[in-house]
Amino acid sequence: MTTALLWGALAASSLLVGALLGVARTWPGRLVGLVLAFGGGALIASVSFELAEEGLQTGGPVPVAIGITLGAAAFAGGNAAIQALGARRHRGRTHEDEGGTGLAFGAFLDGIPEQAVLGIGLASGGGVSIALLVAVWISNLPESIGSASDMRRDGTTRRVILLLWTGVTAVCALATLGGYAVADISGDTGTSVINGFAAGALLVMLVDEMIPEARSKAGPAAGLATVVGFALAAGLSKLT
Repeated sequence: MTTALLWGALAASSLLVGALLGVARTWPGRLVGLVLAFGGGALIASVSFELAEEGLQTGGPVPVAIGITLGAAAFAGGNAAIQALGARRHRGRTHEDEGGTGLAFGAFLDGIPEQAVLGIGLASGGGVSIALLVAVWISNLPESIGSASDMRRDGTTRRVILLLWTGVTAVCALATLGGYAVADISGDTGTSVINGFAAGALLVMLVDEMIPEARSKAGPAAGLATVVGFALAAGLSKLT
């Protein structure tokens, strides 16, 4: 379990790294968009070749379908609740002016299932998926950079920003440990449901958050960056 916690900490560390970068300076939106697009492409490959495929092989289509449905509903519902809360707290301000708290909660919502899958891989004896690890690490960066930059712009102190992202990082790292523990007692069916849950949550997050944001910030180059990220993660998935 110590190994699971260490790998989880490594995967989640980019959240804190991004927050540190976000408070250190202002980053060009185009660069953030390109990194976001690259990470999105890597996550699409991981959903396809790691989460859905392994879930089908482990427990069959029904547990995976149940997990995907639950994961999609959980992320969509949580995201809608966060946006509604943000609208009430910042009534009269534009979406861009709402600050980075929503992005932080978004990273929290999609970070837990994807990190749990790393723990599941360790518990099943399959080791760490390098493709998923790379995808998670890279996709976390623009979320935390963007959030920290927005919060800093709105007057939030560096101390508060870093405390927030330290907390998000810690919870996501612990999710790897949780995935390890659950997989150890849930069997193949439970593991497949968890794989599907992560896949469903990530798919909704990609379509609703990452891809539109990447296209908005990086323009037409976002498509090419997405393909590069997909190709890299797909290649890594076949090497592990």
